[in-house]
Amino acid sequence: MTSKAWPYEEARKLLKRWAPDGPFGAKPNGEAIVFETGYGPSGLPHIGTFNEVLRTTMVRRAYEELTGSPTRLIAFSDDMDGLRKVPDNVPNAELLTANLGKPLTRIPDPFGTHESFAAHNNARLRSFLDRFGFDYEFVSSTEAYASGQFDEAIRQVLRQWDAILAVMLPTLREERRLTYSPVLPISPSTGRVLQVPVTVVDAEAGTIAFTDEDGTPITQSALGGLAKLQWKVDWAMRWVALGVDYEMAGKDLIDSTIQSGKIARILGGRPPEGFNYEMFLDEKGEKISKSKGNGLTLDQWLSYGSEESLAFFAYREPRKAKSLHIGVIPRAVDEYLQFRGNYAGQPVEQQIGNPVHHIHGGKVPTEPLPLTYGLLLNLASLPGVGDKATAWKFVQRYAPGTSPDTDPELDHLIGLAVNYARDYVAPTLARRPPTEIERAALIDLDAELANLAPDTTGDDIQNIVFAVGKRHEFESLRHWFQALYETLLGSSQGPRMGSFIALYGVENSRHLIAEALAP
Repeated sequence: MTSKAWPYEEARKLLKRWAPDGPFGAKPNGEAIVFETGYGPSGLPHIGTFNEVLRTTMVRRAYEELTGSPTRLIAFSDDMDGLRKVPDNVPNAELLTANLGKPLTRIPDPFGTHESFAAHNNARLRSFLDRFGFDYEFVSSTEAYASGQFDEAIRQVLRQWDAILAVMLPTLREERRLTYSPVLPISPSTGRVLQVPVTVVDAEAGTIAFTDEDGTPITQSALGGLAKLQWKVDWAMRWVALGVDYEMAGKDLIDSTIQSGKIARILGGRPPEGFNYEMFLDEKGEKISKSKGNGLTLDQWLSYGSEESLAFFAYREPRKAKSLHIGVIPRAVDEYLQFRGNYAGQPVEQQIGNPVHHIHGGKVPTEPLPLTYGLLLNLASLPGVGDKATAWKFVQRYAPGTSPDTDPELDHLIGLAVNYARDYVAPTLARRPPTEIERAALIDLDAELANLAPDTTGDDIQNIVFAVGKRHEFESLRHWFQALYETLLGSSQGPRMGSFIALYGVENSRHLIAEALAP
């Protein structure tokens, strides 16, 4: 109850929300606490989308730990939204251009695999959430509107029309106020979602009047999927209709959260608890956008890093903007493994603040891995070791008794490191010749290695490397190690050299030194 880990801090908001002695009392009839996360399927799912579901799930688990009470997670897809622009990262752009303005569920799939563009992107989202084992209920906006699930809430919007306008109009530019309507009718002639002035005809019957695109006056129902709500009003309506207790959102939606919260109260509900997280940035410092397709895709991360490392990256400092690009993956993998390795030996109060506790829902794997991802990267970047089978030969000599069959997590990590080294490390390596001081130190190191047994431990080799560096006139030991990285590995930074030499082999390492010393 006193942990400062952010999932627990968020969960305690829900304890106050439904405190038995609070203004609203306990949750009626022991009903589940409802968490929601939203998704706009106008573009392909990206890591930011996954990040929101993951973080929400962490708060959900924390609440369950604190209370033992039931919870639900709704993954809501706003697939009835009208397509406003064509994403940059999809094929058949002309197909989408011809259908601009229509609900995403009424636009053909440019990939040609599903019945609509929304269905394709929804399937991508669900596939990924399922892969991570998220427990969620998928809700389609189109289905909820069409089935009548939102009809009573829409009637309430019509009843409170003037009050909602009083909230929204002051936030809009003058020209936008002239056409703004809380309800967006679907054109009976073109099927597009219309941004036109609307008049409430009969709130109880759910009828509205507007002018169609061709100038025809139309009176039709706003119920049953014949209209959708303007998105800030829609957000508030969902909170009320679905009984949402918790939803987080990006920092760019702070104003929207405030306006939707006011509207939720007008509709007779109350806004959910939550917080506004900072956005992921690409390597240029720009916000990641699913329509631009900048930043990493889910598949890209998982080609080079583990699922747990992605979760670890998402967990850390949610209120701080972080750059999300290929270069952050190795550190995320090794930091995850480091925190996981520390978990078993920590007291409970430290365990519940450890990121891996929240990544694994308290069921943290205890099996250590014998190598770091960074060490495997350096190995896999060397000529002749750029495939998984070859890398395994070195690993098995370094860690006898391991194999792809008995150590599937290690096998997966080796494969990821081989992929990353092949695509992003090996092409950048350029070994430089040693200086005279470095040459003398390398000769000294080679002589020391020549006297070692093949099974000398990495710690013992590290001590020798240190001793050699101290014997020569380097400005600092850091310069000695940097010289080793640049002359032997072709990189300005690298692994713990003792561990690397033990992994690569003493004789193989001496060959690297010989190559560096060759005229």
